[in-house]
Amino acid sequence: MALWFDRLRGRGHSAAPEQKAQGTGFITLMRQQSAKWSGRNFAAHAKLGMMANPIAHRAVRLIAESVSRVPLEVVQRGKKLADHPALALLKRPNDETSWPDFVEELTTYLLLAGSAYVEMVRVDDHAQIFVLRPDRVTPLIGKDGWVDGYLYEVDGHKRKIKLEGSQGRTVLHVKQLHPLSDHGGLPPAAAAMQAIETHNTACDWHKALLDNAARPSGALVYNAQNGNLSDEQFARLKSELADGFQGAANAGRPMVLEGGLDWKSIGYSPRDMDFLAAKDSAARDIATAFGVPAMMLCLPGDNTHANYREANRAFWRQTIIPLLTRLSAALGPWLSEHFQEPFEIMPDFDSVEAIANERMARWTQIDGLNALTDREKRELMGFRPQKHEGEDNE
Repeated sequence: MALWFDRLRGRGHSAAPEQKAQGTGFITLMRQQSAKWSGRNFAAHAKLGMMANPIAHRAVRLIAESVSRVPLEVVQRGKKLADHPALALLKRPNDETSWPDFVEELTTYLLLAGSAYVEMVRVDDHAQIFVLRPDRVTPLIGKDGWVDGYLYEVDGHKRKIKLEGSQGRTVLHVKQLHPLSDHGGLPPAAAAMQAIETHNTACDWHKALLDNAARPSGALVYNAQNGNLSDEQFARLKSELADGFQGAANAGRPMVLEGGLDWKSIGYSPRDMDFLAAKDSAARDIATAFGVPAMMLCLPGDNTHANYREANRAFWRQTIIPLLTRLSAALGPWLSEHFQEPFEIMPDFDSVEAIANERMARWTQIDGLNALTDREKRELMGFRPQKHEGEDNE
C-alpha cells in the first residue's frame, strides 16, 4: 500500500516530468528475483517441517508410530526366542524410555536428519541404550577416511565417544543412503523441503489475506489535476486505511473518499488462482517424499488408490516394512557384539493387522499347492516343521 502512495506523490524522482492535463501513467511493479529457500539441515527440517507444517508433521508421526507398533523377536540358530536379554533391553532401553518412545525418536531422527545414533552405556554390567540427537553428534574421521569416534556436544560441553568399547562398538549409526556423502544420510525431509516451504508460504499468504479483510488488495487512485498530496495528507490517508479498513474485523466497512480520490479493487488473477492450487500440489509432494499415500493424510484430489485399505497396505509394504527391516538389521549385529553371542533381531509382521489379509491369501495359495508336502508348505509359510511322535523336540 505504501508503494502506491509513493508513486502517487512522485517520490523517488529528481524532477516532475511534464504531463498532459488528462494523461494517465502506467507503472509496473513486477521485478524478477530468484526464490528464497531456507537452509538444508536438521534444524531447518525440524522447525519448518515437523514443527511448522501439518502435512510433514503428520507424515513423520504416522511413520514413527507405525514402526513402534511392530514387536521384535530374537532369532538364534533359526529358532525364535521368547525370552532373551536383548529383548528385555529393547523393551526397556533405559530407565526413562520405553520401546515405543525409543523407536519413535530413532525413526523421527532418521526421517529428519538421515542419520540416527544409538549409544550403549554400561554401568556395573548394566547396559542401557540411548538415542542421541543427530545435530549434536559429529563423526571424527581418521586419516584413512574411516570413522575413529564421535564428538557429542551440548551447550558448549563436548564429550568424545570412543568407537570401540570393552564389548563392541559403542555407537550404532543408522543412516539413509546419501549419494554425495560418505558418513551422512539423506533424509526424506531434505527432498521435501521445497514443497514444505511452498506449502508454508501458501498458508502465510492465506493468513495475510484473512488479515486484510479476506479480499484482494486494491489501489487508491488520485487525480493528478489536483496536484500532489502534502506530507500531512499522505500520512493521514495511510493511517486511516491501515487502522480503519485493514483486518478481518473491518471486513465490509464502507469507505468514504474525499475529492480526487478513487478506489480501484484488484481481483484475483489467473496466477493467484494457480497459487492457491499450488498449496494442494505441494502437500502431495510432501506426502510422496515421506512415502505416505496422500489419502492417509486426508489430502484432496488424489485417486491413486481405490480405497483407504489399499492405501494403508501400500503404506506398510512400501514404507514401514523396508524401514523397520533396515532398523532391525542394524540392531541385531550391534547387540550381538555386546551380548557376545550371534543372533538376529527380526520384526514380527504377522501381528500387523494392515497386511493380515494379504498374509492369509498367501497362506491359502500355498495350502492349495498339491505338489508340495505338508512339511514344505509349513516351511514356505514360515512355520517350524511339525514334530512327529518319536522325533527329538530339539
